[in-house]
Amino acid sequence: MKALWKGAITFGLISIPVRLYSAVSEKGLKFHLLHGDDGGRIRYKRECSKCGKEVTWDDIVKGYEYSKDHYVQFTEEELDAVDVDSVRAIDVVAFVPLEAIDPIYFNKTYYVAPEPSGLKAYRLLQEALEAEGQVGVAKVALRDKEHLATVRLKDDVFVLETMHWPDEIRQPDFEELDKKIDVRDAEVKMARQLVQQLSDDFKPEEFQDDYRIALERLVEQKVEGQEITVAEVPQEEPTKVVDLMEALKASVEAAKKNKKTTAPSKKKTTKTTAKRKASAG
Repeated sequence: MKALWKGAITFGLISIPVRLYSAVSEKGLKFHLLHGDDGGRIRYKRECSKCGKEVTWDDIVKGYEYSKDHYVQFTEEELDAVDVDSVRAIDVVAFVPLEAIDPIYFNKTYYVAPEPSGLKAYRLLQEALEAEGQVGVAKVALRDKEHLATVRLKDDVFVLETMHWPDEIRQPDFEELDKKIDVRDAEVKMARQLVQQLSDDFKPEEFQDDYRIALERLVEQKVEGQEITVAEVPQEEPTKVVDLMEALKASVEAAKKNKKTTAPSKKKTTKTTAKRKASAG
C-alpha cells in the first residue's frame, strides 16, 4: 500500500513517527456515460469560464471565493505553510471511552503504521490504550482540511477515524415526530420479543453486497451477448394499513422458526466441543 501522509502521533511530549494508509477499498461497479447513438465516451473538459480555453492541471491554482465572482488565489506552498500543529501531526488532545462518541460523527478510516524509529513508542501507546479501554481524540489536517479524529486499536494496528465537526452535523427537524402517538404496552412487549429473537453477535463475514453481485452477473450476461429480460414493474398500489400487533406476532414467529432451522448445527458443535473437553480432561 502507498502511504497517503507522513507525520507523527503526538500526545503530551511524546511523538511517534507514523505513516497513514487508506483502510477501505470501496467496491462497486463504475459506470461511464456514453453517447447512446455510437457508444462514444462522454468526457468533461476543464475550461476557463473567461477565455474558453481548455486548461491543463499545471495551469490550475486554488482560489477561495470571498464574495460573488471575487477570488483570492493560493499556491500549494502557501497552503502547506499554514501554521497549525495538525498539519504535521495527529495531535491527540484527550482520551475518552469509544462508546462516548456517537457514530454519526465518524467519516473515513485510515490505518496508522509506525516508522521503524517509532515502533517502541507505538507499542507503548498501544498497551496503554488497551489497558485503559479508551481511544484518543485528535486533530489532523488532511487534504486542505483540518479534521476531528479518533485514534483507536484494531488487531494491534492503530486506526485513525476522521470525524465531522459538531457544527457540520445537521440538527433533526421533522414535524412528524412532534405528533403524539399512543403505543400500547402489549405492542412494546411484542416488539421487545422480536428484538430478542433477532439478537446475535455481529458477524461481518455473513453479509455481502447483493446489489453489486447482481450487477456483476448482469454485466457478464451483457458481455456474453445474452438478451436481458426486463420484468415489467407493477404500478404501486396504495399502502395498505397493517395491524401493527399482528405484524409483530408474525415477525416473532418467523424469527423463532428461523432460529430452529439453524439450531441443530449449533447443538452439534456444542456436543463436539464437550467431547473434546471431556477427552482432554
